[in-house]
Amino acid sequence: MKTAALLIFACIISIHTVLAQGTHVNNLDFPALENRYLGQKPPGLTPKPFAPGIVASEEYVVAGGNFSPDMKEFYFSRQGGEYKEAVRFVMHYENGAWSKPIALSIDNDHYVERFNPGWSEMKSLEHFKNINVHGLSVSAKGTYYTDHYTNEGDSPLRISRLINGQREAPKPADKVINTGKWVAHPFIAPDESYLLWDVERDGDYGADIYISFRQPDGKWGKAINMGDTINTGLYDQWPRVTPDGKYLFFWKGDEKMRADGSNYLVGSPYWVDAQIIETFRNNQ
Repeated sequence: MKTAALLIFACIISIHTVLAQGTHVNNLDFPALENRYLGQKPPGLTPKPFAPGIVASEEYVVAGGNFSPDMKEFYFSRQGGEYKEAVRFVMHYENGAWSKPIALSIDNDHYVERFNPGWSEMKSLEHFKNINVHGLSVSAKGTYYTDHYTNEGDSPLRISRLINGQREAPKPADKVINTGKWVAHPFIAPDESYLLWDVERDGDYGADIYISFRQPDGKWGKAINMGDTINTGLYDQWPRVTPDGKYLFFWKGDEKMRADGSNYLVGSPYWVDAQIIETFRNNQ
């Protein structure tokens, strides 16, 4: 079941990483709060589907759910129904309103960096040619945190730092992070003070989301399961925080059975107040 869930994302490297989450943007450049999240009423500390009928759907598998650094673009993908393969969409914020979803295409072996007024040329992920990356996250100082998909689910999260302007080869993260199967979809805080990821560990159903905080000695603290508020017995994956730091987004999905006995996957982005991260920091 875990493999089925991950395969949906095989061609969907998280766009928030591609757009360099560490980019600093003046808050005055963001859309007004009442419009910033596609005009949706923000949640409290109880997660809820994001933008039902616009993004979240019972008709498609909806993956992604990522804002550009200036929060004027929103990216997600749909699969199912008329979409036999995953199709990426973007919504633009212009003149005080969000556009309808527009289909786009990005080569999965490369990434692009967003800039005004268009897209940059394609760039190869040079150090990751032999790593099947599903999730990549970038800190403010340019450190990459990536996963590596294998059919056995036995590959660790990896780190690649910028040292004197040169990118080092990716190496496994600490064992406290790399315990369990299907360790995937990392999100590193811009200041690298905490790390979010999903994984299957003993006692978990499917994938659960975990968090670890950087300790005073520079090491990662214990891996903390984010509990039944976030992890509710479904596939809970793809954690990431909005560029303004206000909300935690993640993907929640499950497998269902058709009348003919075949299985199919459903799932959508959820969001919750990012203050929930601080509750775990205070109780670690």
